[in-house]
Amino acid sequence: MTSETALHTEQDQLVACTISRDVQNFDLLIEDMENELGESWGDLSFEDARQFFRQPESGALKFVAVAIDQQDESMLAVIADLIKSAKVQNVKVILIADEVSPMALHQLLQLGAEDFIPYPLPENALAEAIARLDAPKKALATDFFDISANKTRAANGVVLPVQAVSGGAGATTLAVNLAWELAHVEKTEPQPRVLLMDLNLQFGSVSTYLDLPRREAVYELLSSTEHMDDEAFKSALTNFNDRISVLTAPADLLPLDFIETEDLERIMEMARHHFDYVVLDMPSTFVTWSEVILNQADIIFAPFELDMRSAQNILRLRSALRAEDLPFEKYRFLLNRAPKGMDLSAKSRIKRMSESLEIAIEVQLPDGGKAVLQSNDQGLPLGIDASKNPLRKEIQKLAASIHARQSEEMNAAAQ
Repeated sequence: MTSETALHTEQDQLVACTISRDVQNFDLLIEDMENELGESWGDLSFEDARQFFRQPESGALKFVAVAIDQQDESMLAVIADLIKSAKVQNVKVILIADEVSPMALHQLLQLGAEDFIPYPLPENALAEAIARLDAPKKALATDFFDISANKTRAANGVVLPVQAVSGGAGATTLAVNLAWELAHVEKTEPQPRVLLMDLNLQFGSVSTYLDLPRREAVYELLSSTEHMDDEAFKSALTNFNDRISVLTAPADLLPLDFIETEDLERIMEMARHHFDYVVLDMPSTFVTWSEVILNQADIIFAPFELDMRSAQNILRLRSALRAEDLPFEKYRFLLNRAPKGMDLSAKSRIKRMSESLEIAIEVQLPDGGKAVLQSNDQGLPLGIDASKNPLRKEIQKLAASIHARQSEEMNAAAQ
């Protein structure tokens, strides 16, 4: 329905409006609006919408569909004001975006849009979004995303974040290979269900190390976790060799605060429900949602190197976590590229470092050499590409010890 037609339609008959620079650029949206609403919708330009929301009768609308593309990014301030005006009138907002940058989309979603749909519109996407507008709170109140209300579906998966103390310390290599070894830790079937999640939203490389595509479904999941269900969660995962499931980083570079605390709580609840082990490749940066991971983690593996940079960062980490009353004691420090056993000078340095930092260096990972780089570049875990590599053998031992401890705890709980 055009703006001209909308002017001749009684406003009390309108259920919704599209708002765009030119709705003719969104022909699929026009078609879907007509299929869902018939003649009971109108179209407004950005300027018309500004005037419309100043009228009390604008509050009679059920929702508006704000449709934008790349050309509209120069008008973000205007579009943001329109979303705010709609919220003031208690009108719900569905955001339709055609190749809009993640930064711009993030800014608009932060203002309170109820839903987001990429353009071209997927089949039935608008119908499903409209249905969700009716009772989103009711849907969420009765499912297991609400941890406090979860009485029937337990989330028992073991959470194992890997967070490097310094850049280049091998966190992603450890996370990828630890997930692979955990998925093969049993001598007989069934093996544990393992999920590997890349939470480095900007430069995550898990997909590179496993030669997996970065899927648009990941971005869609992260952008609307409040509407996530089992199917949406599983559709964002990629299978690697029928052994581990992987949630890769999004295809586009996103700000680390693109997801909020509530988003990560929902994702982690879902992950722990479906998997026995959840291995997280963490960014080295701390953000608002880091506290969720720190509190849910069973063990946090922190690879570091034998240098002053790592020592200083460990001190800063301990000071920061203790100041915020966060669980520093969950950290297990793994010395990566550890010197060989005959290097007595290095052994002395390791001992002094442990004593001065007041930490236990429980695991020393050997330098895997060029085989590690080659394995990463080929998109294969060491267990496939270099099974006899010394680094692979140590990670295999680490996975076995984790699984043994978990099995003991489960047996003790059963008794």
